[in-house]
Order: sequence, then structure tokens, then C-alpha cells
Amino acid sequence: MGLGLPDFVAKSIFVAVVIIATLLVQYVLVRAIRKALDNSNIPSASIFINIVRAILWLVALLSLMQPIFGINPTGLVAALGVGSVIISLGLQATVANIVSGLGLMLGKVVEPGDEVSISGFSGVVTDVTWRHTIVRARDGTEQVIPNSVLNTSALTQRTRWDVGDCEVSFVVQTGADLDEVEREVIGRGEAVLGDRLDKSIKSSVTFGEMDAAGITGHAHFHLKDGCAMGEARDKVVRSIAASPWLAGATPAEP
Repeated sequence: MGLGLPDFVAKSIFVAVVIIATLLVQYVLVRAIRKALDNSNIPSASIFINIVRAILWLVALLSLMQPIFGINPTGLVAALGVGSVIISLGLQATVANIVSGLGLMLGKVVEPGDEVSISGFSGVVTDVTWRHTIVRARDGTEQVIPNSVLNTSALTQRTRWDVGDCEVSFVVQTGADLDEVEREVIGRGEAVLGDRLDKSIKSSVTFGEMDAAGITGHAHFHLKDGCAMGEARDKVVRSIAASPWLAGATPAEP
């Protein structure tokens, strides 16, 4: 290519200087970013460092185009701009997920360990990535939700009281001693649930609607993580099914 030894040496030195300078700048910036992000609790914070690295090396490459290869970097940037538009049209959904994921991470909308309900699916957030968020239900079922969907859907942050709430509804005869009913339901429910109960949250019974059928009661028992809600509810219902105060129950003969 007609490149003499002096030109080759000069260009080699120039390339080496650019590489060394880029490595030094990268070292300083990465240390500064790591220090800033160490206490940020942003999921996948290393992604931001990789973005900085990519930008630095792209700038280094562009700075070599004219002196080494004789290519005008302005034209290359323009070509890359047109190409990026074409690529983005084909990867529109992916780009939307990445942008949404970045917003979720920076805004800390959801983080691993959060209890949430999204579009009718409830569970704990196990991972937040650039493209999707993974939510695991109590029964082990996992839902992979695209970040673009998560970013535009209603999301409910659930409390510990709500997450483990095993609610059992029943109807009491009008005239029954509600205080006695409350004690009996809680006593029987806690007896059959045993070590499934989360002792940090107190079991309770509330009474709401009242009509011709009787008085509606709602018992709340709070379960530990991993306990099957349906099985626990079945045990409580069976424990109170023969109670004489239930609406429609036939009083025992004296």
C-alpha cells in the first residue's frame, strides 16, 4: 500500500497512544462510576459501566479513522446514523424493552424481593433485566413480563399483610354471639394451620354485610411463604363446617 517504515512506525505509535489513553480514561471513569453506584442498589448496575466502556472505545475508534485509515469519521457517523434507524425499526420491541428496563432500574419502580400484582398475576419479583422482569407466584409459577408492558401497566405494590392473607368467608345466623364466633373461628383455624401461620401477623375476624341469610364474616389467617393458599383455606373451612352458628345449620337437639 506504499506505506514506508517511518509512516508505519508513526501510525503504530499513534495507535498505541490512543489505546493507552483510552485505557487510562476508562480506568478513571469506571472507578468513579463504581464508587457512585456502590450504594445505589440499582439492579445490574454493571450495565452502566459497560455503556461507558462502549462509548469510550467507539470514540477511540473514530479518532483513528482519519489518521490511520484515511476515512472521514463524519461520513461514517452519518452512515451509522442511517443504519441505526433501519435497525431500530426492525428491533422496535427490543429497543422499547431496553429503554423501559433502564427507566425501571433508575426509578427503582420494582426491585428483586418486591411483592407485586401485575395484570392479575401476583408474586415476588425475582429479577429485573434490561428486557424483562420475572415474577414468581407462591406456587412456583414464573411470569416473564416484558419491561415495555410493565412500564405501561398498572402495578400494585403488595404489603406483607396482603401477600400471605388466607381469607375465609362464612355466614353466621342472626342472633349468634359474634364474640364467641370470632374466638371459635380463630381458635380452630390456628389449630389446623399450625406452623403454616406467620406468627408476626395476628389472625382476625371481621363482620360486614347483614341480610336475610345472616351475617357475613371474614376470617384472615396469614401464611408463611411457600404455603399453598388453597390447601390452607380448605383446612379452615372443614374445621368450622359443622359449627351450629353457621347460617342454615340445624341446631343440635338438647
